[in-house]
Amino acid sequence: MEIGIDSFASAMYGRGTLTPEDAMEQLLERIVQADEAGLAVYGIGEHHKKEFLDSAPAVILAAAAARTKNIRLTSAVTVLSTADPVRVYQSFATLDLISKGRAEMVVGRGSAVEAYPLFGYDLRDYDALFKEKLDLLLKIREQEFVTWSGKYRPALENQPVYPRSSQQKLPIWLGVGGTPASFLRAGTLGLPLMVAVIGGETEHFRPLIDLYKEAGKQAGFTPDQLSVGLHSPGYVAATNEEAIADYYPGYAELWTKLGKERGWSPSNQKRIR
Repeated sequence: MEIGIDSFASAMYGRGTLTPEDAMEQLLERIVQADEAGLAVYGIGEHHKKEFLDSAPAVILAAAAARTKNIRLTSAVTVLSTADPVRVYQSFATLDLISKGRAEMVVGRGSAVEAYPLFGYDLRDYDALFKEKLDLLLKIREQEFVTWSGKYRPALENQPVYPRSSQQKLPIWLGVGGTPASFLRAGTLGLPLMVAVIGGETEHFRPLIDLYKEAGKQAGFTPDQLSVGLHSPGYVAATNEEAIADYYPGYAELWTKLGKERGWSPSNQKRIR
């Protein structure tokens, strides 16, 4: 078992006194502390909202790579549906070179959808975009010269993609929520699975993980190729009281806002808090 931390580079938690510059510096210091404490991995999410500073996770991870020695550095997640797979691979291959082979990525469709209008994509193509772009990203990982065609991106004809990663096979995890089709896709492709437990009890995801492993087995992958990770929100402080004082005001504000955006009823918002 490996233990790590993910962060959305929040600019709103705390007592309202942090500048974005201070918040970013503290984030980098926390990654250094995680490295020194022997944690296995640190992940940076991707959002395009005022409350977060993680719109360019590979940049943050590269800054962390220069300050750390052992900890693996990943996205959590890269919203692949609204990104160019060529640039995604190039960014993380570059991070892999800077970190001397400590980079990986988790790719997904994104539970927050602000990236779709921002980059000119139709939310109705939510899954089709991801399926096509994942296909291209995996091909780029496997082949230096790429020939590929699809609907949402110009075709590539024997086009080389550089730089290549330091690792022979840059790790790519599939980030999923609670959709069975996503678990099946990860298993069929033999990709390691990262489950985002945003709400609800962790144990409720067990049948979906079993579905993933069965799909992987049917596709010919061995159990050691079918790794599973869990991502759950939380906050660590010296005492419960300190954690509540630091974390809850911003957390409650954010989830109330998200609830309104996503049409959750007030009772659901209360339960999340």
